[in-house]
Amino acid sequence: MTSTPDVSTLPSRLHHNAYVTRDQEATRAFYEDLIGLPLVATWKEADELFGAIRTYCHTFYGLGDGSALAFFQFADAGDQEQFGPQMPFSPFQHIALKVTDDVQNAIAERLDDAGWKPEETYVLEHGYCRSLYTSDPNGLLLEFTADAPGVEDTDAQRRTTARTELKAWLEGDHTSNNTWR
Repeated sequence: MTSTPDVSTLPSRLHHNAYVTRDQEATRAFYEDLIGLPLVATWKEADELFGAIRTYCHTFYGLGDGSALAFFQFADAGDQEQFGPQMPFSPFQHIALKVTDDVQNAIAERLDDAGWKPEETYVLEHGYCRSLYTSDPNGLLLEFTADAPGVEDTDAQRRTTARTELKAWLEGDHTSNNTWR
């Protein structure tokens, strides 16, 4: 078992997670107006990147810990196509944001009031957390996760068994270890 790393040697937090959008205004309306994440920066830039001058707009939507979700949109249609191709949908490719029960409920209510993609908005009870899922205007799946009471104890226990459980999985033991369900 590896010892717990010195936190001063780890990245301190996520700075931002970046994606490509086809429509900055639709993205802004979703993240700021529906989800409640403030637009905290907009950078309009032109740089020589990958052998050509690329002109783009880079927006950042703030999270409570100072990190952000960020989105690029390119001025040139060819750049937009090259750097923002449609990704195949998978519910396993998503971004999960930690929220309280109250924040999760408020987001769910705003999505419902706006009639936002009801066929793509749903809740899953994982046992150790409750997750509200929806997709943004770009097809990016978002998960708003509220931890179950006592999650600190569960997290501590999972830290002690993480390597053993992974080893067992890799050796073919695919038995569920989620005793919350």
